[in-house]
Amino acid sequence: MKQALLATGINGLVGSKFVELFENKYSFDKLDVADLENPVDITNESSVNNAIQNSTADFIIHYAAYTDVTGAWKQKGDKFGLAYKVNVDGTKNIVKACKNFGKHLIHVSTAYVFNGDKNELYTETDDLSPIEWYGQTKAEAETAITDSDINWTILRIDQPFRSDNYARPDAVRRIVDGLKNDKLYPQFTNHFFGPTFIDDFALVVDWVIRTKSKGIYNSSSGESWTDFDFASLINDNFHFEKEIKKGDLNEYLKTLDRPYQRNTAMSIEKLKNEIDFELKSVKQAVKLVKL
Repeated sequence: MKQALLATGINGLVGSKFVELFENKYSFDKLDVADLENPVDITNESSVNNAIQNSTADFIIHYAAYTDVTGAWKQKGDKFGLAYKVNVDGTKNIVKACKNFGKHLIHVSTAYVFNGDKNELYTETDDLSPIEWYGQTKAEAETAITDSDINWTILRIDQPFRSDNYARPDAVRRIVDGLKNDKLYPQFTNHFFGPTFIDDFALVVDWVIRTKSKGIYNSSSGESWTDFDFASLINDNFHFEKEIKKGDLNEYLKTLDRPYQRNTAMSIEKLKNEIDFELKSVKQAVKLVKL
């Protein structure tokens, strides 16, 4: 018999891969405003409560988020804007429902809760220090969870990509599209991030459910890549043999009207020390990508 799960955002880039890999193990009660039979608006507290109160699921996986960083910046300071309502109000409503009905919340967060000024990998003990509105809303969501007395797990990811195609381009396919069309922008040599292989991240979510693990876990690759090196890896892996121009983040920042983190790469030593399987390296994961 399948284990019941409640979930938001399982039609998205990250959540849909979890469903695909574990559809034989779990049954999913979707909390989705676009669901034709039972629409659930997470920004509406009563809508969330009505959807959760009769569920036998012990866990709620909260994938849903407003993730357009540039779009969020245009809403800066607007607590009635969609970014804040989805990322903060929606999360708070889910936290309340978890408390009311005894659910364990698994929340998918982001490295953008950090300011990007650190030269080393970010760890779970680093303070939240967002510098733009998307990161601010995700940091507030994290705080709403950590300040609560529910059972919770926060999993942070960065620049996700998956093995198969999805309707929206991911971190790998954005570069692939640029290389194929000879429209790839110069790639920064002084900006650092930690790509997240979504297929492996699905295994992490399953591990949390299996073990009932609690707390904050950075859940990316644990590696640090520049945009240029990552694009070069993709160029070589798919044998495009294209020339990739080098870009300078400092020069780019002079043209930008919003903050931009210099580093979002995270350490996953805590996660690696606890999980009961091995995560793939970025190079191994890219080899599994099918275009």
